[in-house]
Amino acid sequence: MTTDKHNENELKHLVIVGGGFAGFLLSKKIDHRQYRVTLVDRKNFHAFPPLFYQIASSGLEPAAICFPFRKELRKLRHVRFHMGEALSVDTEKRELITNTGTIPYDYLVLATGTTNNFFNMPELRERVYTLKSTAEAIRLRNEILFCLERACTCADAESRRTLLCFTVVGGGPTGVEIAGALGEMKKYILAREYPEISPSDMRVVIVEGSDRLLQNMSTEASTKSRQYLEELEVEVMTGHTMKSFENYVASLDNGEQIKSHTLIWTAGITGQPLEGIPAESIARGKRIITDEYNRVKGCDRIFAIGDIALLTEKNYPKGHPQVAQVAIQQSELLAQNLNKGSFDTPFHYKDKGNMATIGRNKAVADLPHLKLYGRPAWFTWMGVHLVSILGMKNKIITLLNWCWYYFTYNATLRLLIRPTRFPKRNEE
Repeated sequence: MTTDKHNENELKHLVIVGGGFAGFLLSKKIDHRQYRVTLVDRKNFHAFPPLFYQIASSGLEPAAICFPFRKELRKLRHVRFHMGEALSVDTEKRELITNTGTIPYDYLVLATGTTNNFFNMPELRERVYTLKSTAEAIRLRNEILFCLERACTCADAESRRTLLCFTVVGGGPTGVEIAGALGEMKKYILAREYPEISPSDMRVVIVEGSDRLLQNMSTEASTKSRQYLEELEVEVMTGHTMKSFENYVASLDNGEQIKSHTLIWTAGITGQPLEGIPAESIARGKRIITDEYNRVKGCDRIFAIGDIALLTEKNYPKGHPQVAQVAIQQSELLAQNLNKGSFDTPFHYKDKGNMATIGRNKAVADLPHLKLYGRPAWFTWMGVHLVSILGMKNKIITLLNWCWYYFTYNATLRLLIRPTRFPKRNEE
């Protein structure tokens, strides 16, 4: 069924920047009888960030948690996809400027998410490994596998130990999960698949600046997560921060130095507001200030949802946690208000709990009326994440991978594949 061009031009044009949880869901919830939608993203697929660490640890293939925008949007005739990077916004002309063209809008929604925060240490960008995108997860996977293969042929004992030392900075869910995955690799995989390496030579360290892991979860969850990590032979250092990382040496605030070839940075996030958004609308952490209807302060017809948005309320005086549930709930309410054409329903976050997994049968879950640990939490974590992944095929592939690994500890995805640059042909 084709869309009538005349009718399409009469619809209000809604431009959404960012195809994460918030932006992608909003594009699907908006009323096609009132709006035509342009979804802008620099990638041509939606990814599932909570499982990036499983790509990095060779537990899942990238395609299992990535979903092409165009495959889903083909059913939504009122939505068009524009691949490009948003650069700035002209609020007077109501235009979004991207590196692939200018897009006029009637309403603009910013759902750009966040990026890594290196806390005034910009040099780390080129030295550490991060987990904020599929590409970064693949890069880290390649680095881990490279270090293991290189260690198998390394004759110098000190160099081998440096290659096999993996340091995780940041004790939030991502840091705890990747540290747990590396701990499982050390305890269960190394002796079977890398017989040239002694498991005692591999070292996994997690460094957290606060006094406990999983600061946003309960004290019980923090205690259990530390216990599970230590059972996987992961060294946990809390109450310490990293001051520098040079020449494969991480220097901590207590003077301790860790010789580590691979440093995984999960310590902080920051927003990336577009040029053209007024400075008074940007708060600490580069989040965009909104009212209770997600309207950007000082801007007409511009909204912000998800991690980039800063909305304060009684229970969240410093803003809502930057998690998927906030993004999902904000996008659903904004779609409801836009479809009604009136903003009479304010946003109030309903906390559905937090979870983190450390390894097989090792997880923690703080639910609204229940706290789970160990195997019950692990199965709960699996169920929630399976439901959240887009596409039935992706759900089945992920479930099969988890089941196979659960019973065998055997992953067939430890493939070191890097892009190859071919020499130019000499043209006659």
